[in-house]
Amino acid sequence: MKMQASTLTDDFDDPYITIEEDLWFLPGPLEEEPDDLPPGPRAEPPETAVVDDWAKAEGLHAARLARVAGRLGALDDRLLRGPEGWRHRLALIEAADLSWFAGDRVSSDRLALWVSMRLSGAQDDPNALATVGWAARRLTGGPGPEADLAAFLDRRDPETIEDSAERLKDRAGGWLDVMAAAAELHPITRACMGFHLWSLAGLGGQGDQIEAAVTASRIAASDGRGAVFAPLAMSGAGWLRASGSPTERLARWLDGMNSGILKAVRTLDGIEAWTGQAESVMAQLSGRTPVALRKTFSEWPLVSARMAEAMTGASRAAVQRNLTWMEARGLIREVTGQGRFRMWKATI
Repeated sequence: MKMQASTLTDDFDDPYITIEEDLWFLPGPLEEEPDDLPPGPRAEPPETAVVDDWAKAEGLHAARLARVAGRLGALDDRLLRGPEGWRHRLALIEAADLSWFAGDRVSSDRLALWVSMRLSGAQDDPNALATVGWAARRLTGGPGPEADLAAFLDRRDPETIEDSAERLKDRAGGWLDVMAAAAELHPITRACMGFHLWSLAGLGGQGDQIEAAVTASRIAASDGRGAVFAPLAMSGAGWLRASGSPTERLARWLDGMNSGILKAVRTLDGIEAWTGQAESVMAQLSGRTPVALRKTFSEWPLVSARMAEAMTGASRAAVQRNLTWMEARGLIREVTGQGRFRMWKATI
């Protein structure tokens, strides 16, 4: 039998195989292998990447932002030096206007009755009143949303929540993380960004527009000491539109806030002038009821006889007598046009 010649090299100093036929067991070049595998998942951008877009928008609107911030600072200083009732009055107006934009349509008189005495009519929606009443309280004072968002919203997960469900604490934590990443931005810009990221963070729900707007207005005024919130709803609903780029949204936001601040200033001008006039006209009256009534009308957009009685601590007869006297001299006017459950407002 003929022996097959060995194909191995006899050069023991060369450890590598040099015969091409013996390379059959090695893989071919990579470029010759067809790539039939599907593309793998791409890495998602971090949630905080959105901050860069808002930083660019802030840079493009730097001059307009400076003007609005200056006006907000002037409002803050005026409220800091003014009576406490001014902030309360502006908060009630803002909360009532927000309810109309959200579709609840709670009027100022209904809100005043609910906040002051928890009174509501048969036609009122209790849930809507509760939401707008929450807005009025949060716009009046208290800790801000970035300290504890769940506590600020006065919302908690139900006790029977499923284990697989995403909890409010986690959703709020994600939103707060993005807001913290934008700490270098101006509070007004951060407020606009937070408002438009609200639904994306899964924080929407019943009254979510009101919650988002109140949270944003508190953040916008977070550097102030007199203004608890930045007026937004007083100017209209243009800033609510969730369309366009961050640059376009910030432009609408600044325009809306500028108009809201100007309306708030005009409101304060009017109530300050009315207070001076009322003090002069009512100087001839004695007792504490006239002073208490004057203070009540400066704090509340609308006042009923029952509200005035509760606010002043005076008797029904004393309240009715002073209301009639003030109405006769043009300091207040009745706005319901009915014999019962009448409401008055300061003649500004």
